[in-house]
Amino acid sequence: MKKETTSNKLLTEMLSIPALSREEHQRADFLENYLESCGLVVFRKHNNLLVGELERKDSRLRLLLNSHMDTVAPAQGWESDPYQPQVRSDRIIGLGSNDAGASVVTMIATYRELAARLEEKIELLLLISAEEEVSGSNGISAVLPLPGDVDGVIVGEPTGMQPAVAERGLMVLDGAAMGKAGHAARNEGDNAIYRAMNDIQSMAGLKFERKSDWLPDPGAQVTMISAGTNHNVVPDLCRFVVDVRSNDRYSNREMLEMIRSVCMAELNPRSTRLESSSLDPGHFLMESVMKCGLRPYGSSSLSDMALIPYPAIKMGPGDPARSHTAEEFILFSELEAGISGYSALLMTILEMARSREKQAGKNGITYHN
Repeated sequence: MKKETTSNKLLTEMLSIPALSREEHQRADFLENYLESCGLVVFRKHNNLLVGELERKDSRLRLLLNSHMDTVAPAQGWESDPYQPQVRSDRIIGLGSNDAGASVVTMIATYRELAARLEEKIELLLLISAEEEVSGSNGISAVLPLPGDVDGVIVGEPTGMQPAVAERGLMVLDGAAMGKAGHAARNEGDNAIYRAMNDIQSMAGLKFERKSDWLPDPGAQVTMISAGTNHNVVPDLCRFVVDVRSNDRYSNREMLEMIRSVCMAELNPRSTRLESSSLDPGHFLMESVMKCGLRPYGSSSLSDMALIPYPAIKMGPGDPARSHTAEEFILFSELEAGISGYSALLMTILEMARSREKQAGKNGITYHN
């Protein structure tokens, strides 16, 4: 049996408290009490927990560690109780263990270990957020205005501790193609389904000329469609849903206008706020990633990085293929790798800060945001 560590114990206790998105209150209570028992001062907004100063008080670099406490509902196929974590010889099995409980507990451990050691040059903040799985308005977006300016963010998600430096955006469109009802036997009316088909074909033919260094081309996929009331009635309305994925070369607004330009249907976005992002090649986070010998990549999956208005990377223990699956698990070795990986990255940033200050011969240092 693997020797119990503080992070292992914290994770198993946390996973035993259900925390579906928008229902995280009890898990937030547990984590708040734990952080306060460690001597940390916690600011709570809804079910989000922030450790660190709310306002910038000096010129030190400000870094934010962020991961989320909430989970999706259990998938079909669980053989064990997803809310009763199972500790095996090399792993912990439980809902949210991989996504993103492992990032939560390893970031807490890293913060506790390094915040004081870094404070000479770096002000380290910790945010355990809610509603990530649904991009909810009472999640990270409700908190991030509070700490003011932040120079860089590390978002904890299962990536095998390799850094995603870019991420695709998401926009969902509700489409409505209008026609005119008529009797099918007499070829009357104007079939709304055919109108929708023309729009769908036009969307499929869209070309995107601007290429990303990290991400695939944007795309618009019709994923749901509904129309008709009876077999002999030409439908006057056809509704469809479009899943739109942007990259860092196109904003969601640009994508919306391009799609509207080739469609006759009414197209209404549910939201345009989940933008794509990419890290500036000259940013200190990118430099630190390269100095650590990590492999930066572009991620097609969505996270809270889409809602963070500061330079960010996505990096955490675990395997993204396990997320949202039955019998989700995290290995003890991955938890250890999470703490060591976060620590190595932060210590590299500290050494970079010291080196640049020494070279500049002054107390301040300028970073590329």
